[in-house]
Amino acid sequence: MRLLIICILTIFFMSCSQSDKKTVNVIFLHHSTGKRVWKGNPNRIIYRISKTGDVERWLNKYNRKYKANIKVDHVDFPKKEPYGWKNYPFDYYNIWVKHAGKEPYMKEPTLEILTEKYDIIIWKHCYPVSNILDESDYLPDIDSDVKTVSNYKLQYNALKKKMLSFPQTKFIVWTPAPLAESKTNPDEAKRTKSFYEWMINLWDEKNDNIFIWDYYMLAAEGKLYLKTEYATGINDSHPNKVFAGKASKLFANRIIQVMEGTADDKDMKGID
Repeated sequence: MRLLIICILTIFFMSCSQSDKKTVNVIFLHHSTGKRVWKGNPNRIIYRISKTGDVERWLNKYNRKYKANIKVDHVDFPKKEPYGWKNYPFDYYNIWVKHAGKEPYMKEPTLEILTEKYDIIIWKHCYPVSNILDESDYLPDIDSDVKTVSNYKLQYNALKKKMLSFPQTKFIVWTPAPLAESKTNPDEAKRTKSFYEWMINLWDEKNDNIFIWDYYMLAAEGKLYLKTEYATGINDSHPNKVFAGKASKLFANRIIQVMEGTADDKDMKGID
């Protein structure tokens, strides 16, 4: 009887300890490129049954191994209606900075809304972000949706200030998605790389609540274009399944690094 009571108490306290494990709520805001990395390259039959993509599978594996409780929502942001299928620097600035507040803007959640629910917020752009124009015909304007490096920098600096105002929330920002060579030109590609280098070397800083996941370097491997072997097709800048499967594990690992507080000391690609 005494042994039975000890066993019951042990199970009870172990259960309490596990249930007390803080849930880490994460949201991933994406369109098609992000969705492909989220899905990865799972077994088709298993995916058809479970609808569990590779990123979620890696996070669930971490949860089981370390008795953690990471929960991730992934949603289209912004949605096609009513805002429109645009997730470029201007659009995040427009929704989160220019129209900040406790009320949604065109049915899209502001950071005031998202930070109430989520501990980690992940955002990114789809590959047309890399169709960056020659700005010689444009003056820098933070309120412009014209894709120039100067406008991107103004909008990113405003977004950084906004994110820093929520110190209890961690943010993960993807670097730009490079384009397939056939879908851009050398000047556009160089402008994208210039913005990318500014982002990782100057915009990103250590010891704050903003972290980078370096999709650009993974996809371009130091070149100007999406590596041909990683593209869905010669004229399609979406990542293919093989590359998405490789990237999904590194993306999941980057989320874990940020959650654990080790991200500043780790490779931005999610490599340990």
